[in-house]
Amino acid sequence: MNYILGDIGNTLTKVCLVNYNYKIIKEYSIETKKLFKEKNILIFFNPFLKKNIDKILFSSVVPNAYKKIKIFFKKKKIYCNEIKKLPLNKLIKINIDHYNQLGSDRIANAIGAVSQRRSNVIIIDFGTATTFDIVKKAGIYEGGVIAPGIKLSIINLSKNTAALPIFSLRKDSKVFGKNTKDTGSAESQVALFSKRIEHLSNHLKTNAKDFNTEKSLVKMVGKRRNLLEYLKKTDIERYREIIKKLGIRK
Repeated sequence: MNYILGDIGNTLTKVCLVNYNYKIIKEYSIETKKLFKEKNILIFFNPFLKKNIDKILFSSVVPNAYKKIKIFFKKKKIYCNEIKKLPLNKLIKINIDHYNQLGSDRIANAIGAVSQRRSNVIIIDFGTATTFDIVKKAGIYEGGVIAPGIKLSIINLSKNTAALPIFSLRKDSKVFGKNTKDTGSAESQVALFSKRIEHLSNHLKTNAKDFNTEKSLVKMVGKRRNLLEYLKKTDIERYREIIKKLGIRK
C-alpha cells in the first residue's frame, strides 16, 4: 500500500507519494490556484491513481482547495483526511486559546519538531507568510507569530518607497566583502553599485516615467564609473578581474 501526503499552501500545493515504510517515492507540486478547476485536479493527481493508494493526509491553509481535492478522491473511493481533523493528543499538546484558528501547516511543523528532537524548538517557516512557532521539549505547542512573507515584504517595500524597485532573491556568487572592513574596498563598492544599477534598470523597464529613479540611476552609474577608473589607473589586474566577475562592459 502507498500513501499520499500533501501540503496545500496559499501559493503552492506540494504532494508526495510515500510507501508503507514511509519512504518518499516521488514528489510533485502545483500552483494552488490551479486546483480550483476539476480538470487540473484530474491531471495533477492522475499519476497517483495507478499507485494503489490506501490513505491520503493533507495539511491545508486553503479550505476550498482541500474540499475540491477531497471530493475528487471520494469519487474514486479513496479516503482523504486533513491533519486538524485527526486526534493529535498522543503526538502533541496544543496549548493555545483558539485551536480552530491555528493553521494545519504550523501543526504539521510542530509535530515534525517533536518527532525529531526532545528539546525546546523555535520553528521558522518561510512561505507566503513567515511563521515563528514555539514547541517545548515536553511536546507542547505554545503558540507563535505570523509575519508577511519575504516576497510580500519586498513587494510592499517597493510600493511604499519612492525609488526602491522590486527585486528577486537569489544566491549570488559575485564579489562581496570578505570581512567587515572589506565593504569599503573599491571592488566591493563596484559590486554593490552594480547590484543597485541592475535593480533600478529593471524597475525603469516597466516604469519609464519614474524620473526620480532615472536620476538616481544616472548618479549611480557615474559613481561606479569613477571607481572603475580609479582601479584601472592604480591596479589594472584588479580592474580586469572585477570587470570579468561582474560582467561589466568596458
